[in-house]
Order: sequence, then C-alpha cells, then structure tokens
Amino acid sequence: MVVACWSPKGGSGTTVVACGIAALLARAEPPAGALLVDLAGDAAAVLGVADPSGPGLTEWLAAGADVGASALARLEVEAAPGLRLLAGHLAGAGARPGAGRAEALLEALSADPRPVVVDCGTGTGGPGLALAAGAQVSLLVLRPCYLGLRRALAAPLRPSGVVLVSEPGRSLGRRDVEEVLGVAVRAEVPVDDGIARAVDAGLLARRVPRPLERALRPIAGAGRGRAGRDAA
Repeated sequence: MVVACWSPKGGSGTTVVACGIAALLARAEPPAGALLVDLAGDAAAVLGVADPSGPGLTEWLAAGADVGASALARLEVEAAPGLRLLAGHLAGAGARPGAGRAEALLEALSADPRPVVVDCGTGTGGPGLALAAGAQVSLLVLRPCYLGLRRALAAPLRPSGVVLVSEPGRSLGRRDVEEVLGVAVRAEVPVDDGIARAVDAGLLARRVPRPLERALRPIAGAGRGRAGRDAA
C-alpha cells in the first residue's frame, strides 16, 4: 500500500506530514515496519539522519532498465527502529529520470509488503507526479490560502483526500477547502510550536509530537487496514 503526500506549493508541510505518517506506521507494524520514500530531499533532515553519502534514489531513477527493483533495497537506510528511508543523493540532483523509471518505481513500491509513504514534494511534475497519481492513497497537503487552493485546482491530478495545515487567523477553513476542491479533509494538522521544535531538532522519527500524532492517527490507521487487505 502506497500513500503519496504532495502539494502544489512549496512550504506547505508535506515533508512533516509524510514523515509523521511513516513514523506512526513504523511503530504500528512490527517487525516489518514502514518505508519512507523521499522525492523532495528534506526527509533526512526532518528525521535527524545523515543525507545519503552514496548512490540513492535519484541515481536509480536516472539508470537504465537493467538496474531493477532489487537494487532499491540496497539504497535504504535506517531512520529509526522499524522505519527505513529511501532518499535521493544531492550529488545526483541534476540527473534526469529515465523513460518509464517513475512507473517502475511505483510498481516496485506497490509490491512491497510494508506500508510505503512517499514525500512527492510539489507532485506536479516528474517522478512526483507519477507517484502521486498512481498511489493507492493520494494526499494533498495544503495550507488554507487562496493561492494554495488556486494551484491545487490547476494541478494535473486529483487527490483522494486533503491534509489541512491549520493556522490561526486564516479566513479559509475546512468547509471552504472541501467545497472548492470537492475532496474530503482527512486530517487537520495544527501549526504548533512542539511540532516545529521536533522538526528543527530532527526528532520526528523517534518522537512524534502529540498534536501531530492525534491529527495523523486516523490516516495511519486506515493505511494499516488497507495494507492488511492488500497483503491478504
């Protein structure tokens, strides 16, 4: 089961949401744990692990068809007990994905017995678009602002649900987002000092702040149930 988190606008909190869901799934699925796939490039910092020092997902995507899905497992690193991270490498940031590689990645992740969470970044182009469009669960992470809604409407894909990053003083709320997009808000994550401190300290993999856990628990629970049905 693949859960893809994406946003049409940078700075919406996509990486924090993806890392939070992955950490909750890893905790709930021993001993197999969960896999977090980072297409945006920020997950390692949020989780408090070193950036990959060797070949990573970026190089796999740029490789030819002779480099198969079995190579992906060798590119994973441990982010926390039960949580594995598959990330790109900054040295390969300029590499272009090969033809069909994003689709091959989606196929490999869909066949993985672990729950998989993908941080697609903006998710409106390149591999992120293919993963966000083809995942079993596609979550749009959005701050309730006019620009974010406008870009979400113009995005080339429709999500299966919305994760709303709620900020005090915003004129738009849950009902406005649902009416404009025609998609249900699955979770509301508050802008919270405790979440910000955990992210800044790189502690999110080991200690999910309570406000983030409360907001994302229903999504993680649904992901567990769906993963079990897919495995059966």
